[in-house]
Amino acid sequence: MRALRLMVPAAVLMAGLFVASNLSFAKPEYQKKEKGTKCTTCHVTAGKKDLNDVGKCYGDHKHVLDGCQAKKG
Repeated sequence: MRALRLMVPAAVLMAGLFVASNLSFAKPEYQKKEKGTKCTTCHVTAGKKDLNDVGKCYGDHKHVLDGCQAKKG
């Protein structure tokens, strides 16, 4: 019974760490340059090479985020 009392909080903690580890950010050099921009600003899915419109604009404009706005609506 005591082992179960320790295992349940440990499992919850491990699940929380696993979920939080999937939240990744942009390449370190781009993140510093763009002041903490997340991956999903330019990518459809974090950690993959599938770019959205902002990411394509960012690549076409010499890796400058100014002028590359996400379409609203």
